[in-house]
Amino acid sequence: MGKIDSVTSLENPNFIQPVKINYTQKGVQKEWEAVLSHDSVAILLWHVELEAFVAVKQLRATVLNQDNDNGYTYELCAGIVDKDTSRVQIAKEEIFEECGFDVPLEHIQKITSFYTSVGILGAKQTLYFARIDESMKVHEGGGLHEEEIEVIYLPLRDSKTFMFDESFHKTPGMIMAFYWFFDTIQTL
Repeated sequence: MGKIDSVTSLENPNFIQPVKINYTQKGVQKEWEAVLSHDSVAILLWHVELEAFVAVKQLRATVLNQDNDNGYTYELCAGIVDKDTSRVQIAKEEIFEECGFDVPLEHIQKITSFYTSVGILGAKQTLYFARIDESMKVHEGGGLHEEEIEVIYLPLRDSKTFMFDESFHKTPGMIMAFYWFFDTIQTL
Protein backbone atom coordinates (compact mmCIF):
# COMPACT_ATOMS: atom_id res chain seq x y z
CA MET A 1 0.00 0.00 0.00
CA GLY A 2 1.23 3.49 -0.71
CA LYS A 3 0.37 6.97 0.51
CA ILE A 4 1.01 10.50 -0.69
CA ASP A 5 3.52 12.32 1.49
CA SER A 6 3.54 15.62 -0.43
CA VAL A 7 3.05 17.18 -3.85
CA THR A 8 5.56 19.79 -5.05
CA SER A 9 6.36 21.60 -8.29
CA LEU A 10 9.10 20.14 -10.47
CA GLU A 11 12.23 22.21 -11.00
CA ASN A 12 14.16 19.92 -13.38
CA PRO A 13 11.92 17.03 -14.50
CA ASN A 14 13.46 13.89 -16.03
CA PHE A 15 10.63 12.55 -18.19
CA ILE A 16 8.16 15.39 -18.76
CA GLN A 17 8.23 19.10 -19.46
CA PRO A 18 5.41 21.41 -18.40
CA VAL A 19 4.91 24.04 -21.13
CA LYS A 20 2.59 26.81 -22.26
CA ILE A 21 1.61 26.43 -25.90
CA ASN A 22 0.80 29.66 -27.74
CA TYR A 23 -1.22 29.09 -30.91
CA THR A 24 -3.69 30.73 -33.27
CA GLN A 25 -7.11 29.28 -34.01
CA LYS A 26 -9.46 31.00 -36.50
CA GLY A 27 -7.41 34.19 -36.24
CA VAL A 28 -7.55 34.30 -32.42
CA GLN A 29 -4.36 33.92 -30.39
CA LYS A 30 -4.74 31.39 -27.59
CA GLU A 31 -2.65 29.59 -25.01
CA TRP A 32 -2.83 26.17 -23.40
CA GLU A 33 -0.96 24.57 -20.52
CA ALA A 34 0.38 21.16 -21.43
CA VAL A 35 2.98 18.54 -20.61
CA LEU A 36 5.49 17.28 -23.18
CA SER A 37 6.17 13.59 -22.69
CA HIS A 38 7.49 10.48 -24.41
CA ASP A 39 5.31 8.40 -26.68
CA SER A 40 4.67 4.83 -25.51
CA VAL A 41 3.93 1.26 -26.51
CA ALA A 42 1.43 -1.12 -24.90
CA ILE A 43 0.99 -4.82 -25.58
CA LEU A 44 -2.09 -7.00 -25.21
CA LEU A 45 -0.70 -10.41 -24.28
CA TRP A 46 -2.86 -13.51 -24.80
CA HIS A 47 -1.64 -16.66 -23.04
CA VAL A 48 -2.95 -19.40 -25.34
CA GLU A 49 -2.53 -22.30 -22.89
CA LEU A 50 -4.18 -20.53 -19.95
CA GLU A 51 -6.82 -18.78 -22.10
CA ALA A 52 -6.00 -15.62 -20.19
CA PHE A 53 -4.77 -12.10 -20.75
CA VAL A 54 -1.44 -11.28 -19.14
CA ALA A 55 -1.43 -7.82 -17.60
CA VAL A 56 0.48 -5.95 -14.92
CA LYS A 57 -0.53 -4.41 -11.61
CA GLN A 58 1.47 -1.54 -10.18
CA LEU A 59 1.23 1.47 -7.92
CA ARG A 60 0.73 4.73 -9.81
CA ALA A 61 1.34 7.84 -7.71
CA THR A 62 -1.04 9.88 -9.87
CA VAL A 63 -3.90 7.47 -9.16
CA LEU A 64 -2.94 7.28 -5.48
CA ASN A 65 -3.09 11.09 -5.42
CA GLN A 66 -6.74 10.84 -6.61
CA ASP A 67 -7.73 7.77 -4.54
CA ASN A 68 -5.84 7.66 -1.24
CA ASP A 69 -7.11 4.15 -0.52
CA ASN A 70 -5.92 2.48 -3.72
CA GLY A 71 -3.36 3.71 -6.22
CA TYR A 72 -2.85 0.32 -7.88
CA THR A 73 -3.73 0.06 -11.54
CA TYR A 74 -4.24 -2.88 -13.89
CA GLU A 75 -2.58 -2.17 -17.20
CA LEU A 76 -1.29 -3.71 -20.37
CA CYS A 77 2.41 -4.40 -20.42
CA ALA A 78 3.80 -1.04 -21.59
CA GLY A 79 6.74 1.32 -21.71
CA ILE A 80 7.89 4.71 -22.96
CA VAL A 81 9.65 5.28 -26.27
CA ASP A 82 12.87 6.70 -24.91
CA LYS A 83 15.57 5.17 -27.12
CA ASP A 84 16.54 5.11 -30.76
CA THR A 85 15.05 1.78 -31.83
CA SER A 86 11.81 0.56 -33.35
CA ARG A 87 8.61 0.63 -31.32
CA VAL A 88 8.10 -3.09 -31.84
CA GLN A 89 11.59 -3.72 -30.40
CA ILE A 90 10.68 -1.62 -27.37
CA ALA A 91 7.46 -3.67 -27.05
CA LYS A 92 9.51 -6.89 -27.09
CA GLU A 93 11.84 -5.53 -24.38
CA GLU A 94 8.91 -4.44 -22.19
CA ILE A 95 7.27 -7.89 -22.46
CA PHE A 96 10.56 -9.42 -21.30
CA GLU A 97 11.17 -6.92 -18.46
CA GLU A 98 7.65 -6.67 -17.07
CA CYS A 99 6.15 -10.10 -17.76
CA GLY A 100 9.15 -12.41 -18.24
CA PHE A 101 8.34 -13.72 -21.74
CA ASP A 102 10.77 -13.71 -24.68
CA VAL A 103 8.52 -13.16 -27.69
CA PRO A 104 10.04 -13.17 -31.21
CA LEU A 105 9.62 -9.83 -32.99
CA GLU A 106 7.69 -11.45 -35.82
CA HIS A 107 5.05 -12.64 -33.31
CA ILE A 108 4.26 -9.10 -32.16
CA GLN A 109 1.44 -7.62 -34.26
CA LYS A 110 0.61 -3.92 -34.44
CA ILE A 111 -3.06 -3.15 -33.71
CA THR A 112 -3.11 0.65 -34.03
CA SER A 113 -1.78 3.95 -32.67
CA PHE A 114 -3.72 6.67 -30.84
CA TYR A 115 -3.19 9.75 -28.73
CA THR A 116 -3.58 9.66 -24.95
CA SER A 117 -4.55 12.35 -22.44
CA VAL A 118 -5.18 14.77 -25.29
CA GLY A 119 -6.28 17.59 -22.98
CA ILE A 120 -2.88 17.90 -21.37
CA LEU A 121 -0.41 15.45 -22.91
CA GLY A 122 -1.16 14.36 -26.46
CA ALA A 123 1.45 11.59 -26.46
CA LYS A 124 1.06 8.81 -29.03
CA GLN A 125 0.66 5.20 -27.88
CA THR A 126 1.19 2.28 -30.24
CA LEU A 127 -0.82 -0.79 -29.33
CA TYR A 128 0.45 -4.31 -30.10
CA PHE A 129 -0.83 -7.87 -29.68
CA ALA A 130 1.10 -11.09 -29.07
CA ARG A 131 0.17 -14.67 -28.34
CA ILE A 132 2.38 -16.23 -25.71
CA ASP A 133 2.80 -19.64 -24.10
CA GLU A 134 4.90 -21.23 -21.37
CA SER A 135 7.71 -22.13 -23.81
CA MET A 136 8.44 -18.38 -24.07
CA LYS A 137 8.64 -17.83 -20.31
CA VAL A 138 12.17 -16.94 -19.19
CA HIS A 139 11.59 -15.42 -15.73
CA GLU A 140 8.79 -14.22 -13.43
CA GLY A 141 8.74 -10.62 -14.68
CA GLY A 142 8.34 -7.69 -12.33
CA GLY A 143 10.11 -4.95 -14.27
CA LEU A 144 13.42 -3.28 -13.59
CA HIS A 145 14.96 -3.03 -10.10
CA GLU A 146 13.18 0.22 -9.20
CA GLU A 147 9.80 -1.06 -10.40
CA GLU A 148 7.34 -3.14 -8.41
CA ILE A 149 5.23 -4.84 -11.06
CA GLU A 150 2.98 -7.81 -10.36
CA VAL A 151 2.14 -10.02 -13.34
CA ILE A 152 -1.60 -10.78 -13.48
CA TYR A 153 -3.35 -13.55 -15.41
CA LEU A 154 -6.93 -12.56 -16.23
CA PRO A 155 -9.01 -15.49 -17.53
CA LEU A 156 -11.07 -14.76 -20.62
CA ARG A 157 -14.27 -15.78 -18.81
CA ASP A 158 -13.73 -12.94 -16.27
CA SER A 159 -12.45 -10.26 -18.64
CA LYS A 160 -15.75 -8.65 -19.69
CA THR A 161 -16.84 -8.25 -16.07
CA PHE A 162 -13.37 -6.91 -15.19
CA MET A 163 -13.61 -4.26 -17.94
CA PHE A 164 -16.54 -2.52 -16.23
CA ASP A 165 -15.75 -3.20 -12.59
CA GLU A 166 -14.71 0.24 -11.36
CA SER A 167 -13.07 -1.19 -8.25
CA PHE A 168 -10.18 -2.18 -10.56
CA HIS A 169 -8.41 0.95 -11.80
CA LYS A 170 -7.49 0.38 -15.42
CA THR A 171 -6.46 2.33 -18.50
CA PRO A 172 -8.67 3.07 -21.51
CA GLY A 173 -6.02 1.43 -23.71
CA MET A 174 -6.57 -1.85 -21.88
CA ILE A 175 -10.33 -1.68 -22.35
CA MET A 176 -9.89 -0.82 -26.03
CA ALA A 177 -7.47 -3.72 -26.51
CA PHE A 178 -9.95 -6.14 -24.94
CA TYR A 179 -12.68 -4.88 -27.30
CA TRP A 180 -10.30 -5.36 -30.24
CA PHE A 181 -9.61 -8.93 -29.08
CA PHE A 182 -13.32 -9.77 -28.73
CA ASP A 183 -14.06 -8.30 -32.16
CA THR A 184 -11.00 -9.56 -34.06
CA ILE A 185 -9.44 -12.61 -32.42
CA GLN A 186 -12.23 -14.26 -30.46
CA THR A 187 -14.56 -14.25 -33.49
CA LEU A 188 -12.07 -16.20 -35.66
